[in-house]
Amino acid sequence: QVELVESGGGLLHAGGSLRLACVVFGQTFNIHLLGWFRQAPGRDREFVARINRSDGKTTYADSVKGRFTISSDNTKNTLYLQVKTLQPEDLSVYPCEEGTFDGMGWNNWGQGPQVTVSS
Repeated sequence: QVELVESGGGLLHAGGSLRLACVVFGQTFNIHLLGWFRQAPGRDREFVARINRSDGKTTYADSVKGRFTISSDNTKNTLYLQVKTLQPEDLSVYPCEEGTFDGMGWNNWGQGPQVTVSS
């Protein structure tokens, strides 16, 4: 059994940067995918990025390509999301989640940290 605890976020001006972190507790050996999602007020849940823990392959939503970087420190069992050049559209909560091997199902334990962008 695993649990993911997120941290980071904050209030930043447009163009700023921050890093979100997600510490994974439990049986991490059987985790295949880790990912970040977001859901802005009044918007549907949106996929942001994911990483395969075995080969390091990453996938990004078109809206964040070139600005967001997902990475995983397996020694610390920590998932990161480096966010650059924040835009007003990035305002959202950012939960991290464990995914199934095919990326079609995800398990979440919380809302995620809040990223607020001031333009």
